[in-house]
Amino acid sequence: MRSLLVVAGMVAGIAALIASWLERGTTPPAQPEPKAAIAAVQPALSSGRSVTIPRDSRGHFQVEGRIDGRRIGFMVDTGASVIALTEREAARLGIRPMRNDYTAQVRTANGTVKAAPVMLGSVDIGGLVVRDVQALVVPGDALGENLLGLSYLTRLKRFEYANNKLVLEN
Repeated sequence: MRSLLVVAGMVAGIAALIASWLERGTTPPAQPEPKAAIAAVQPALSSGRSVTIPRDSRGHFQVEGRIDGRRIGFMVDTGASVIALTEREAARLGIRPMRNDYTAQVRTANGTVKAAPVMLGSVDIGGLVVRDVQALVVPGDALGENLLGLSYLTRLKRFEYANNKLVLEN
């Protein structure tokens, strides 16, 4: 009987403590995260890395990057909604959509064509890595070069044109 009274007293005390927290509109203090978990998250939050891309002789911004670890060249195109890959470059990277995967209609300088939506595991431009990036594979000669579009650029902390250069920052 004595232990039953002790347990009942403890439950009543805990209930009173919770009630007083609720009356004040506060919650119990959160337990701090283990240091290992905090250390694992911080580099992704504040890498502070930037890449500056000068204009080429044509006035475009050309950049070398990596898709899933494989090298690829891009022209930066802020007018492109997503990354657009030529069919030949996509195949070189191991991306080979089936004919019935070409379901997206896109307008290019050469007219409207069907393109195949794909998901890229990672896109790395000068150490600025973005994961799970939407892209399109454009068939044949409809596209002259790969385009680095907004599906990558908008996932950065910022991108801006200044002093005749394009600056990307993560």
